Parts: sequence; C-alpha cells; structure tokens
Amino acid sequence: MSHSRVYLLLIITLLTACGGFLPNDLPAPQALSAGSPAATDVQLPLSPTPSSAATATPDLYAGLRIQELAAREYGDGNLQTLQQLSTNSSFNRYLISYPSDGIIINGFVDVPTGEGPHPVILLLHGYIDPAVYKIETYTAGYAAEFARAGFLVIHPNYRNYPPSDSGPNLFRVGYALDVLNLIAILHSEAGKPGILETADAANIFLWGHSMGGGIAQRVLTVGAPINGAVLYGSMSGDERQNFEHIRDVLSEGQRGIEELDVPEEALREISSAYFYKRIAVPVSIHHGDIDAVVPLQWSVDLCQRLLDLGKDVECFTYHNMPHTFYGDNDNLLIQRSIEFFLRNLK
Repeated sequence: MSHSRVYLLLIITLLTACGGFLPNDLPAPQALSAGSPAATDVQLPLSPTPSSAATATPDLYAGLRIQELAAREYGDGNLQTLQQLSTNSSFNRYLISYPSDGIIINGFVDVPTGEGPHPVILLLHGYIDPAVYKIETYTAGYAAEFARAGFLVIHPNYRNYPPSDSGPNLFRVGYALDVLNLIAILHSEAGKPGILETADAANIFLWGHSMGGGIAQRVLTVGAPINGAVLYGSMSGDERQNFEHIRDVLSEGQRGIEELDVPEEALREISSAYFYKRIAVPVSIHHGDIDAVVPLQWSVDLCQRLLDLGKDVECFTYHNMPHTFYGDNDNLLIQRSIEFFLRNLK
C-alpha cells in the first residue's frame, strides 16, 4: 500500500472517531416556514475582544432627552445679588447671578415694594444676537408691568449671553437647564432672608416669548414645579421644525446645521412636542396673525394638540400683529397674562 493511501485512511479514521462530518454528511438546508424566525433574528455568540469596550459608540445626546431631564436634580447653589440697577415707587431692580450646572448665569430681578409674599414670574426672552445683547433688553418693559402688578419677576439671560458664562447648548437645552436650576433655587430660597425673601415658591409661572416660549415648553414637559405658562409667539416643540426654519428662513443657512444632522429617533426624544402629555399645568397661548418670524400655524397646532390631550389651555390670535406686539394689543397681552396668573394662584 502506498504512503498516500495510508495517510488518507488515517485521516478518515480520526474524523470518524471525533464525530466530525465529511462534506457529503452535511445536513441539507431547510426552507423557512411562515412561522420561522427570519435569518436576522438569529443571534450568534461573538467572542469578546479586549478592544470592544474601547470602540463602543459614545452617546452624543446623553442628557438632552426629555426623560433624562425629568429624571435628574437641579439647583445646586444660591442666587446672589450683585448690585441695584434702578428703583421706583413700585419695584426695585437688581442685577443677580446664580449657578447652573457649573457655570454662572446673570440676569435681573424686579422686587415689588409692597409686602409679600409675591407670586413669581420667570420671564424668558427670545433670540437676540449675543453680540448685541443687553441685560435690560426688550423684555424689560414686560417685567416692569408685571412687577407693578405685584409679581416678583426674574429675568435670566441664559448661558452664552454676556455677562453669563459660556456653556453647551445643543438644541437650546442649556437654556432650559438654566431655567430649571433657577426654579429649584427659588424653591430652596424663597421666604429666607435675602432678595427672595418675599418670593412665593408656591406660585411660580413662566412667560416666554419666541425662543423663550420654546424653552418654556421644554420646562413644562420636564415637569418642573410651576403653576402655569404664557407662550407668546412661541417657537415649536418639534426640534426638526424649529431648526429647519432657523436654517432656511431665519439665518440664511448659517445656523441649525448641527441640530439637523441628528438621527430622527434622537430628535423625537429631545423634542418636547412628543411629550405634551406630560404637561400638568395650565397654558396660555398668544400669537400675532402677521408674524413673519414664527409661523402662526405653530401656535394653532399646539393649541389643538393640547386641547386633544385634555389639557387646560387658552388660545388667542391678535389681528394685524407682528412677532412683537405694540399699542393696544400689547397692553391686551399684558392684561390677559396677568389675569391668567392671578386665576391660577394656589
């Protein structure tokens, strides 16, 4: 017998002893039946490799989702009075600062001269180019009117608006963090000696214009302990809608690029529009019918969605009014806002 035949017989013997299959022993493939799992459902075990942890994809949107914002804590620090800005017979205005996730936020507070406790309004301004922003900006007039009506008004200017510190702000979530931290500080310091001594923590409201209305919507869906919110010419709760509009209409393609380069699933988890069922307090919506900055239809749609969800909401359209009201309609907006706040006091 030749050496090659001996080697071949030896190999066959070894394979048979080990239970191995020769090629003609392989079972025939079976067709999938209607109830069989698809091939992609089969999970094959993979051998772990030392580099698997190092190559894991980081979560680029951690901390931005509504559910994550609702689960965390806020308010580590105190509100500080820096200087008095002005005084009159109705209220005193002070420059203030407070911490928000490790950075310092500035703003002003209008404290009514009468005895407290005073219900509180957090007045949230709209988009202004940070390069030209002033602490006492266009919303200062609204703050003054609310203070004359007996409300303690706090006007945060948010991160990235001088003289506040800079900080992360993808999807403007950072602005909402600055408001959420302020609400927590209010609950901690109201009634104690200091600038918030006459503040009534049981009655805190939001009043947000344009971008500030979008910030207010995020705060509402997170479930912050407040009594209600006025949304005036508000941005959308749908971030795709917001940033497509910012890119295509408001910035000529200069802003909104980063926010739109985000998977749709993440956009939905970040957008307050998909969490309106979480809103638990009354909402008052106001919009001008010739607004060329934020579409009226956004407020119309928001109003209908809240009504469909059974939420406590009132909705007003102002004839021949642009993005920022003036004259009698501006006075009517202020009057309706005050009435809404008073109606929802605890």
